[in-house]
Amino acid sequence: MLPDFLEKYKAQIEKYKLECIKILVHPLKDGQTLSIKQSKFLGKPYIPKSKPYPMGYDGTPMILLSQINFSEIPKLENYPDNGILQLFVHPSDWYDMDENSYKIMFHDSDSEDYITDFSFLTEDLYEDSPVYCEHALTFKKEIDWGGIEDFRFDIDFGGLDYFNFQETLPKKQQELLDNLFEGIGHKIGGYAYFTQGDPREYNDQSKDDMLLLQIDTDEEIMFGDSGVANVFININDLKEKRFEKAYFNWDCC
Repeated sequence: MLPDFLEKYKAQIEKYKLECIKILVHPLKDGQTLSIKQSKFLGKPYIPKSKPYPMGYDGTPMILLSQINFSEIPKLENYPDNGILQLFVHPSDWYDMDENSYKIMFHDSDSEDYITDFSFLTEDLYEDSPVYCEHALTFKKEIDWGGIEDFRFDIDFGGLDYFNFQETLPKKQQELLDNLFEGIGHKIGGYAYFTQGDPREYNDQSKDDMLLLQIDTDEEIMFGDSGVANVFININDLKEKRFEKAYFNWDCC
């Protein structure tokens, strides 16, 4: 439901309407852990015994930042109904965002026997992790109306761009506007949030890339200086479950 002061721009705004899955995070207390197959931030991953554990370029075990079990989330068009998506990063070189500093894995099924001995994941590997503790995740389907940092956002507010239009509004309406269009928070799908700018804007090959996952700064999560992390994937690769072609991006203030 759009607020009344945006009614005259409804036709434009409706064109940007996208369903997304908002992720609600629940930091676990010391000693608490989730089961191997559950969705989570940090924690121990589901790794079938038939697959090697992801290692960094220097032979260091990577750490799990995010695991999404699609059987736990509401149905979202073009996204899987089941299977487990994972984002791993190098414990100390994840900042670089090159292909050697992270790994994205997808398991079609969670029915295989899996690794249970993670004694090689020592505490020192987590010293530089942007996620500070294991988080349980819950999911809620919502509507995204656009993202002001998303390269596709181009709504004309009576001859004004977003920021100039916002300055004409009283404070309460400014806050409502930001809540609708900032794109912040943890999510699957919808519009991405950036602190510096959309990396897809100047790359023609990325114009059809969709937001696969967003992890935002939170009470127990911090990317650099209040930054945000995104995983993107081409829409056709998403439909065909070619998740090895997804890529990781993050920025901060």
